[in-house]
Amino acid sequence: MIELFHPPTVSVARFADFRLRFSSFFHTPSFTLLLGIQSIRVYLDDLSNWCSCHSQDVAHSTLIVHGSEAIAETDDNFICATLDWWPHDKCNYDQCPWGYSSVMNLNLSHPILGKAIQAFKSLRIRIGGSLQDRVLYDVGNLRLPCHPFRRIEGSLFGFSKGCLHMKRWDELNNLFSKTGAVITFGLNALNGRQWIKNDLQGDTPLIHGNLVMSSVEVELALASLLNSSGVINAMSHHIYNLGAGVDPHLVSKILDPSYLSQISDTFINLEETIKKHGPWASAWVGESGGAYNSGGRHVSNTFVNSFWYLDQLGMASKYDTKVYCRQSLVGGNYGLLNTTTLAPNPDYYSALLWHRLMGKRALAVSGDAPPSLRCYAHCSKGRAGMTLLLINLRNETKFIVGTQSSVQNLHVEEQSFNGGSILIHGLKKTVSFVGKGSSDAPLFREEYHLTPRGGYLQSQTMLLNGSPLELMQDGGIPPLKPNLVRADSLVSVSPLSIAFIVYPNFDARACA
Repeated sequence: MIELFHPPTVSVARFADFRLRFSSFFHTPSFTLLLGIQSIRVYLDDLSNWCSCHSQDVAHSTLIVHGSEAIAETDDNFICATLDWWPHDKCNYDQCPWGYSSVMNLNLSHPILGKAIQAFKSLRIRIGGSLQDRVLYDVGNLRLPCHPFRRIEGSLFGFSKGCLHMKRWDELNNLFSKTGAVITFGLNALNGRQWIKNDLQGDTPLIHGNLVMSSVEVELALASLLNSSGVINAMSHHIYNLGAGVDPHLVSKILDPSYLSQISDTFINLEETIKKHGPWASAWVGESGGAYNSGGRHVSNTFVNSFWYLDQLGMASKYDTKVYCRQSLVGGNYGLLNTTTLAPNPDYYSALLWHRLMGKRALAVSGDAPPSLRCYAHCSKGRAGMTLLLINLRNETKFIVGTQSSVQNLHVEEQSFNGGSILIHGLKKTVSFVGKGSSDAPLFREEYHLTPRGGYLQSQTMLLNGSPLELMQDGGIPPLKPNLVRADSLVSVSPLSIAFIVYPNFDARACA
């Protein structure tokens, strides 16, 4: 007889180990196992948890990537992040999340900041925001004191005018020069802008100021501007489609595929307006933070926000948006970097992976995937092949995905799922899922699977292929290492996870 007294904690692994070690006793008549009631409860709870996490549904999908031609093309520096003018006392909902992240007072010599920008090699940074029209430049005969922004109730945006010293301008330029950043600078309300406004729309404050317009009025205004100027090369719009940062339903909106898809009308309408009235111009998202008023606390800076962010990047590029500027690089609740420590938040790594893996040319994707499996394809960046972005919004369904080129008549005759492994029993054509290789050696694809630490969607730590993405000891950005998988196998996308899949030698003429 073996007696086991209930330990403080009992894991499934320990129970399984015990079962293996004493399995011979389980099958002998003289074996008796004595467990305290608490032990039985612990064992049952552990086993229940183990069963629930292994009882996820499995859905199969086939994706066809149409690689004969690109449906859209982004700028080389599609990924963009903003530096804003908001001072530390910019507050919403009794929170003041901006700290010292303003263009005026951000610590530009912080080692993490430089390394975070440099990791992109050419990160576009847009300097601007609501207060840019209140900025004075300390050049020439200013005739006004060069003071920082001060809070003044009742004034535009709640702040006085603020002045940018040329010493600070030189410091900014020094940082950008060292890190290879590409700068887009939003000028203040110059006389020229006022002249354009009056010339095109009379007294309508089209170019600057607070203005609420219907979608029809917006389209007419944009068409008028394009037709009248002939010199505009980019039309910028802002997106805060998740609503107010204080909204308690932000997470449910992010995980709702129908809600995410609503914004596609905005991209489609702008794309059509530009093609019709100013085909020489391009569409930019000049600022987008998901939730307005500084973002959502404990949402915008956590893993769950990457579902929204990457879906936005995929959708924007699909509808010929050239540049997508994320609000913000640092500052507010939606900063790519932590406002205090400057350590990267999960969306930073999402942006970096997109920037490194997704090329300029967007490809059409069709197939039988449901709306909850978001699928975007681009030619791979800087190499042959195609990169697929898969976003699984379902919380209990694992997707098993087969990918093929539209130029291949590829068919899987039989497939089965058994204990998490995929077995491919036959192919009607002797080609791989990614096209013909240069030899008989197997081809491997790269997989980058993103999940939250501990399965907690609002974790501020992202896992890449199961390993936490954390700064190195010297403050550097960690290497983003893929898993290498046989290219002719199916892709497994876990519930509530994101995956970048890089296919080598994919048969796509648009990527040649």
